[in-house]
Amino acid sequence: MSIKPQSFRYDTSGQWHKGNTHVHSTASDGGKNHRELAELYAAAGYDFLFATDHRVPSDLAGRGSSPLLWLDGVELDGYDDEGENLHVVCLGRTQGITPRMGFMHAVESAREQHALLILAHPQWCGNTTSDALRWHFDGVEIYNHVCRWLNGKDDGRVYWNAMLERNPNTLAFSVDDAHLTPEHPGWNGGWIVVNTHEWSAASVLGAIRRGNYYSSCGPEFRTLESDGHTVRITTSPVQFIRLVGPGPLGARLGSFDGAELTAASFVMPDEWAYVYLEIEDARGRRAWTNTLFVNERPT
Repeated sequence: MSIKPQSFRYDTSGQWHKGNTHVHSTASDGGKNHRELAELYAAAGYDFLFATDHRVPSDLAGRGSSPLLWLDGVELDGYDDEGENLHVVCLGRTQGITPRMGFMHAVESAREQHALLILAHPQWCGNTTSDALRWHFDGVEIYNHVCRWLNGKDDGRVYWNAMLERNPNTLAFSVDDAHLTPEHPGWNGGWIVVNTHEWSAASVLGAIRRGNYYSSCGPEFRTLESDGHTVRITTSPVQFIRLVGPGPLGARLGSFDGAELTAASFVMPDEWAYVYLEIEDARGRRAWTNTLFVNERPT
């Protein structure tokens, strides 16, 4: 089944802002408070963080002075109606969710309050692709830095591609899931970079909802443009640039001879139901766009 793209997703004419959508503080099981987290991440070039403590919705957006912008969120975890263990990061301000509330009730409450529901570290949880598809999540973590530290089960790209087959607008996230404790020391290993024309919590969350961002473990997308037929991009120096479609479909630029690329263009195949870009630098670090075109395929 082919889907004609309706509109190009990206507008990169604004400013890029680096941030993380999965961070824990002393409000749950993290090792640093919000002030300490803000100072640490701001010193590493971050512009915003989502507070996503376990079962404790945050109320930080727009409050107090901070070296970066805080946005609200929460991580919910528990067993769904099929008896499967799920972790769901909810982006956006929610109210009325308590640690004693049942998992499914809490997830539905967050959905009703228009939070973005992100399936967190599904490989680490041992989820199946059926689990990922069952609840129509808005997005999925395709890289989780703490899970890489714990046991190497950090990769959610298989789940993402399965979700894209049903809903090509499904969002992808690269995250830290930072706890900053002796048992979970990792941070600044996975992040997103949004493009906005205004600087506020509302504009950042709005850009994320539209998918006007990319996920990264190192490389940078600089510009993304399209005339509806051809996509043109510029990047930081990378070794490979891949156009990724359903199943085995794809196109690529680059070689193993060490030459670096900073620009590419691809003609968009009309028959592909979805398409996104992946770039990889000489160190093997990758970055991913969301699907390049927003279409009307039913969810």
